[in-house]
Amino acid sequence: MVTKLIILLVLILGIIAAAQLMRLYELSSKLRKEGEHDITKRDNHMNAGLMLAFMIALFGGFIWLMLKYGWVGRGESASVHGHELDWLLNVNFVIVIAVFFLTNFLLFWFAFKYVKKPGVPAFYYPHNNKLEMVWTVIPAIVLAVIIIFGLRSWNNVTDTAPKDAVVIELFSKQFDWTARYSGKDNKLGKFDYKLTRDDKNELALMTTESIQMAIDSMQSGFKGIDWLEGELNDRKKMLAPEDEEKFKKDLGNKEKLIRLLIQMQKKHDPSIDAMAWDDFIVKDTLYLCKGQEYEFNFRSKDVIHSAYFPHFRAQMNTVPGMTTRFKFTPDITTEEMRVSRDVADFDFVLYCNKICGGSHYKMKMIIVVLEKDAYTTWVKSKETLTFKDTFFAKEDAAPAEGDATGTDGGDLPAGNDSIPAMVAILPEPVK
Repeated sequence: MVTKLIILLVLILGIIAAAQLMRLYELSSKLRKEGEHDITKRDNHMNAGLMLAFMIALFGGFIWLMLKYGWVGRGESASVHGHELDWLLNVNFVIVIAVFFLTNFLLFWFAFKYVKKPGVPAFYYPHNNKLEMVWTVIPAIVLAVIIIFGLRSWNNVTDTAPKDAVVIELFSKQFDWTARYSGKDNKLGKFDYKLTRDDKNELALMTTESIQMAIDSMQSGFKGIDWLEGELNDRKKMLAPEDEEKFKKDLGNKEKLIRLLIQMQKKHDPSIDAMAWDDFIVKDTLYLCKGQEYEFNFRSKDVIHSAYFPHFRAQMNTVPGMTTRFKFTPDITTEEMRVSRDVADFDFVLYCNKICGGSHYKMKMIIVVLEKDAYTTWVKSKETLTFKDTFFAKEDAAPAEGDATGTDGGDLPAGNDSIPAMVAILPEPVK
């Protein structure tokens, strides 16, 4: 308490001292017969000199920072289109830095050179059409060139992928990523949000079995229609009015949803089931092949996320209710990047670049880029871990107890050999 009083007293005394100094300055100005608005020749020249000194310090500090920390600190690009984007970004930086030095030099140099001099009036120069044209047309041309090159690069990334591009879906939710590979047919299975089951069909893939499973769950599953009707019709239970209203609303919503599921079942074409059956789902680590072009499809379960691949120079928002996409081709393996950067434990990473909630900071996925042979070995290890094998196997081949792909970003289903395979094909760290 005493410390706070001392601090308060010091602040009050400081304010009083500052006010008295201002008053003393006013009185001294009156004695010198000078107005408060008058600026002396000495003050003008001092300010002009300080402007020049500040310019030198500003430019010197800027150049020192670039020399010490690098041009932009992005590091080497690891994708084919990334090199083009880096070139375009470097062109932008050259233009911006050149304009920065030119305009700031003129600003500070003019303040120094044209300092006010006694008896020399300022030159009145209100307008010049040629100058207006120059500093309007030149920036417009520069911006047009940058935009044209930028649109060309953007179209290269978002254009239709070739037929031999491997299709992968990245599914985002708070707060993790799930990758779905398109399997042998290189076609992703259809999906519908109404088929979502956290235990067996988190990605809501559409097959004859998953539709029936969703109908059964909605009708007789935990807190399904049968349970809600039983709670509402049980006269022995005295439900509070607000609970009864809540149950009735929930029942109405589920009755509407099951009608939509039944319509879906009637319209469903079983021939498209094969597109989903051979898909395989991977969490925690995304494996890619050097030199192979990939088309990524993005979905979001809850809020807007942003799939950010900093090392591959790619980013795309993932939006609930719609699918977004882009493509790229990795051209540097994880091992090559470890050697290049001299970092033994370096890994490519997929981040979420939208603040999507309280645990946004930990929403990431490791990316491993392999040579073709190692990647082929990894893909073959997934041939018996497809969507059908993992979640809809026959009873006599059911997964072992403890299998789950829960919504909390847990482990892959039991029996998954991705960990041994990963250990076998990952490059050895640099010693």
